[in-house]
Amino acid sequence: MLRVSTTVSSTHCCTRPPEGGARRRRWVPALLLCLAALLVLLAPPVRAQGHGDIAEMQLEHTAEGLFLTAALPLELPSLVEDALYKGISMYFVTEAEVLRQRWYWSDKVVARAARYLRLSYQPLTRRWRLAQSSTPFSASGLGVSLGQNFEELSEALSAMQRIARWKIADEGVLDDDASYLVNFQFRLDMSQLPRPMQIGAVGRSGWTLQLARSMRAPALERTAEGAQ
Repeated sequence: MLRVSTTVSSTHCCTRPPEGGARRRRWVPALLLCLAALLVLLAPPVRAQGHGDIAEMQLEHTAEGLFLTAALPLELPSLVEDALYKGISMYFVTEAEVLRQRWYWSDKVVARAARYLRLSYQPLTRRWRLAQSSTPFSASGLGVSLGQNFEELSEALSAMQRIARWKIADEGVLDDDASYLVNFQFRLDMSQLPRPMQIGAVGRSGWTLQLARSMRAPALERTAEGAQ
């Protein structure tokens, strides 16, 4: 009788993916993260609802320098107001930049001016305090500043809204035969917020407060004595 011998052989399936595929899978999360960061950088800044440009603004050019007067349409976002009532101070910056316009080259910055405001609420006395300084407020609270107390938030905001004859450039840096452009803005200083609030406020319109306007500076106002 013819005997038939059969041998059964099996080959283990390799479950390890190819090296190239594993490398590609590791690149996918990094690529998605880069794309997300790029979208954030390219996204336009979000303006808070109800805030627009500054309608009431005047510039005065005299022999003493260039002065700015403005009335800001200031309305605090609800998140900012809630934080104030919880005892968290809010910081604001008023900035003005004077540029000499040049047709043959880019405009030249000839003067910059800034004022810093700190608004805080004192729950024990239920009073508002507004401090103003020509330099940024330090974390230690040291420095020279002018402070005012108010009974109501509306009174403090009214004081913040009015800017009267603020000197933004000395006459020595201005030429009579040149034309100048003034860029002005008022904004909430997000860098002064507590660190956890800074992270949570990024990209949220409820924390955005920025008013801005650009205006040409008038020519020097000459008196009758100076014109002779």
